Amino acid sequence: MTHLDELIAANRRFAGTDAKDHVPQIPFIPNRQVYVITCIDPRVDPAALFDLSLGDAIVARVVGGRVTDAVLDDLAWISYLHEVKTPDAEWFEVAVVHHTDCGSGLMADDELRAGFVARGFDDATLRATAVLDPAATVPGDVRRIIEDTNLSDRIRVGGYAYDVHTGLVTEVVAPTSRAA
Repeated sequence: MTHLDELIAANRRFAGTDAKDHVPQIPFIPNRQVYVITCIDPRVDPAALFDLSLGDAIVARVVGGRVTDAVLDDLAWISYLHEVKTPDAEWFEVAVVHHTDCGSGLMADDELRAGFVARGFDDATLRATAVLDPAATVPGDVRRIIEDTNLSDRIRVGGYAYDVHTGLVTEVVAPTSRAA
């Protein structure tokens, strides 16, 4: 049995429970009104960190938890849907979460990064992706969301650092919006 076969077997067990019966009733606005942007690192599982259940949050996982153009495009789409489909509903909040000991920090290693650049990737983009200190990178990503005019000015964005050794999430940037 492969690892993917194990996932399919787990899905069969899930499908046999009543948990799936609630999925059609889950609104596209998350139950907890949060959109979490964090790293792909398996040590940083938002469901575990924040005690999230199915339907509680929208979660975007990208290298380093960085706010990329693709992340902004997704936020713009969700923002638009919210404005058009649920204009009177409470607005969700965005949590940008970077973490300590992030593998993206390896992009700061000139020699290692050069090998990846040789495969056709942009050196400056890779260097800018590195998370060496979450407290230093989170504010820029929060600002990038706040300043994006394709997003509603009502979206509140906060920035956080997760310490993989202590398990604690600390606030780096208090939640704010352009409308504030």
